[in-house]
Amino acid sequence: MKIMVVWRYLKRTGVFQMAEQNINIAVDTHTHTLASGHAYNTLREMARMAADKGLSGLAVTEHAPEMPGTCHSFYFQNMRVIPRNMYGIELLMGVELNVMDENGSVDLPESLIRELDIAIASIHVPCYKDVLGRAEITQTYINVMEKDHIDIIGHPDDGRVPVDYEVLVKEAKRTGTLLEVNNSSLRPGGFRQDTRHNAACMLRLCKKYETMVVLGSDAHMDVDIANCRYSMEVVDEIGFPEELVANTSLEKLKACLKRNKKL
Repeated sequence: MKIMVVWRYLKRTGVFQMAEQNINIAVDTHTHTLASGHAYNTLREMARMAADKGLSGLAVTEHAPEMPGTCHSFYFQNMRVIPRNMYGIELLMGVELNVMDENGSVDLPESLIRELDIAIASIHVPCYKDVLGRAEITQTYINVMEKDHIDIIGHPDDGRVPVDYEVLVKEAKRTGTLLEVNNSSLRPGGFRQDTRHNAACMLRLCKKYETMVVLGSDAHMDVDIANCRYSMEVVDEIGFPEELVANTSLEKLKACLKRNKKL
């Protein structure tokens, strides 16, 4: 049975209303809590909302230390104390790493990243130290995807960070790295540029080369958990196949994470 995970908040009544979407999303792979510094809910509040929305899993991926205002590396070192099940939701405690340079360096040590349940690597303009040219960014992503402890490339849709999507998609397929379709990027009025065009281009190529993706909300508040409204519009436009979406079940997602393929 498909889980209806696009939710609308009705201010007049103060309730949530579900709207149907075509692809089942069982796990939100990209969310943030108060610990990231610019999000608005606790870990328990996020887990409870995920349960209320009928999910089976929730990845909590706080911004890594180079993002202004986020938590210290000690936060990630201490994640072993966090229960991996809350309100019947399996928690994947992870990180959204900052890609720092063309070498693909990130802002936590490999030994620590390997201890986490999931790792996204994203280029954020305030953190990236090298040239934001198409050839340079493409090589940066290739270098990141060679790392077997990084599972997902986060929001590779920002026109401010240009990339050769054909190379990106082929290299993601070769390395087993998941590419993210980020709902927050596609939200009208967002700060990233040309995201719908870029997401559509990437998805067409992923469909052509059978490269796996995840649909992540990038929720910074509990009401946005599993909100894939804008992502789903692009997915539907492309006719993207459900079998190439990794987070349609918890088991499928886990099997697609590079860290688990080594087991």
